[in-house]
Formats: sequence, C-alpha cells, structure tokens
Amino acid sequence: MVTATSPAPVLDIDPFSVASLSDPRPVDEAIRESGEIVWIQKHGLWFTGRHSVAEAIFRDYETFESSAGTGVTNTKRAENWRKPSVILENDPPSHTKYRRIMTSVLSQRVVRRLTEGFQEQADRLVDEAVTAGEFDAAALAESFPLTVLPDAVGVNPEGREHLLPYSNLNFQAMGPRNELYDRAVEAAGEAATFVNWQMRREALAPGGLGHTIYGYVDEGEISEEDAGMLVRTFLSAGVDTTIFGIQFTLLALAEDPSAWAQLREDPALARKAFEEGLRWNAPSPYIGRTTARETEIAGVRLGEGEKVIMALGAANRDPRRFENPDVYDLSRDTSGHLAFGTGIHGCVGQMMARMEATCLLSALARRVETIELAGEPVRFLSNWLRGFEQLPVRVTLR
Repeated sequence: MVTATSPAPVLDIDPFSVASLSDPRPVDEAIRESGEIVWIQKHGLWFTGRHSVAEAIFRDYETFESSAGTGVTNTKRAENWRKPSVILENDPPSHTKYRRIMTSVLSQRVVRRLTEGFQEQADRLVDEAVTAGEFDAAALAESFPLTVLPDAVGVNPEGREHLLPYSNLNFQAMGPRNELYDRAVEAAGEAATFVNWQMRREALAPGGLGHTIYGYVDEGEISEEDAGMLVRTFLSAGVDTTIFGIQFTLLALAEDPSAWAQLREDPALARKAFEEGLRWNAPSPYIGRTTARETEIAGVRLGEGEKVIMALGAANRDPRRFENPDVYDLSRDTSGHLAFGTGIHGCVGQMMARMEATCLLSALARRVETIELAGEPVRFLSNWLRGFEQLPVRVTLR
C-alpha cells in the first residue's frame, strides 16, 4: 500500500464514476502523465498509463500474476461471481496447456477456413444496412460478430439474446461493485443459466469450434469441465471487445473523410484501419494484474498481493510511444499497441477479431462512397469496456 514516503503520485479521481466513463480522456491523461505508476485513493489501487510500464508488466507474468483475477478484485481473497477462467485467469504451468489448445482451435488455418463465410455474412449485413442511407453503425458492428462467432462456435440460435447481457455482467464485474454492476446483474437475468447450459458438449452444434475443444477431452488432454470453461471464453470475452473495436474504427472513419477515402480506394487497408482504431480507442481500456511477490516499479515499492491496473486506453495514446497519439492516422505503424495485451496472456482470439473486423470494414468500403456522423453518438457506460449504444451515420453509395 502507498505510504507517505512513497514517490508515487496520489490521485483524487474515480475512473469508474459515470462522469469519468462518459468522458474518459481526461482520466486517461491524468493517470498517464502524473507518473509511471499512480495510486488511486478512491479504490485503493495502483494504476499505470505508461506504455513501457504496462508492456513490462504484461511480460513479467511471474511477478504480476493473472490467477488472482484480472479486474479490481483479488479473487484469491474474495469470491467472484463466476468460476475463474482456465486461460484468462490462470498462470503457468497450468495456463500453458489451455493456451496451446486455444491457439490450435483458433489457428491461422482455422481463421482462413472461416473467412469466406464470414465475408459473405458481412456483405449481406452491409447491403441491408446501407440501403436506407442512414443507419446505426453501433448496431451493425454488434450484429455481425454476434452472428458469425456464435455460428462458428456452434451456439444454439435459441437463447443468443442472453450472450450480451452475460458478457456485460462479466466485464462490469471486473470493476467495482457499483451501480453499473448492480444494473448488469439485474439485466443478466437467466443469462448465466443459458451460458452454463450452452457450454456443454451436447448443447453445441457438430462441426463447430466448441466441438473441436471437446475433442481434446476425447484425447485425454483436458477434462469435460475444462472444455466447457474454454467454450465459455468465447461466450464471455469474444464478442463485446470486437464489437466496440469496430465501432471506434467506424467513428474515426466517419469523422475523417480523408481516412475513409483511403479505405474506400483500397479496401485491403481494412485490417490496418481496425488496428489503428484499437490503438486510438482501446475497447477494453483496463486490465489488472496482482503482485505475486514484493517488487518495484519506477522506484515505488509494492508488496505481495497488490493490484496494478494497466490503463491500456492511456498507454495506447502515450506520446512517448506514438507520435501525435490523439490523431487517428491510417499511415501509422500500429505495432506495439496494447489493445490485445502482449506476452503469454495476449488475446488468443486476436486473429479472429481482426478477421471479423476486416470482413465488415472491407464490405463497407466496397459499397459506400462517403460516410459521416448523422447525430451525436451515445456512449455505452461500462466499468471495463468502451463503446457506443448508438452511432448514427449517413452514407452515400458507390
């Protein structure tokens, strides 16, 4: 815990207040520019918004563990609302096996095999959306991943309305137990019951990624329960972040006609447009680690069992790492952005997310001549995510 002699700045701000979540940039800047590591008095947590510090924490998994939870709660000391993930909230050596399995299930070969079908679905959804000339880009960005990923996993069509409430609760619970968390609990209703049912082998459609995971049970590598937990990862962490990443990319392109013109003339830039969108506004702006032993960051001593929250939205706009970081720039080299994390816990589904975004953005680029905002975007308020409830746009067709 911070002491009077500690050189770490103590900030009197609340990153999880409605005001902060409605306008997060000043909070990000305060965290990042006040020091390499800061103490948030309101929540009794360490934060860092410096790219170099966050990257180092990601890579030092022996000192900064994930198995105590990746939110604000130390799940080794306080019970969480669900069982911990065997991959996201796990450390080596146990983590290694599950990581290897998920990397195989979501390999480049698998993603390539799925691409054609995903692209066909993206083309259909875009054609339906743009015909009216004005549409909600937030809804388009939501409907595509919420269709293609569950289809690929083998999720039953009936009950999919529970997926977003469940995922919302998962991410709200990463933050403090505030009003947003309470609302998520109420809105989730029977979502947890559906997800627990859907995780089972017999609930999954044959031939999907879910059954591929259960194949490792048949080979004796993991238990039936482990396989269900890996399927749950798709249902709790594989949709929202992709949705919001696409939304921020569309916002940037709607606000910058020159950037849209580049993409329109060369739809092959869709992947690059998405990467810069992730850097410009990380859809998952925070991720936590817990000190497994006493350590030091920038001269500040941390004891064992202390939470450090990496402010990824701040780190991805760190001027020490990226020139003119507040500007969305399609010519930028985005390598090193931390929206997917890095190291052994880097997002295992990032190739899938990139492919989904590339399909949707390239479909729009081939169909749309111009795009602009048609109204004020409405933010989605979340302790642990950033995105929009509404993103009205106006387009002209090619």
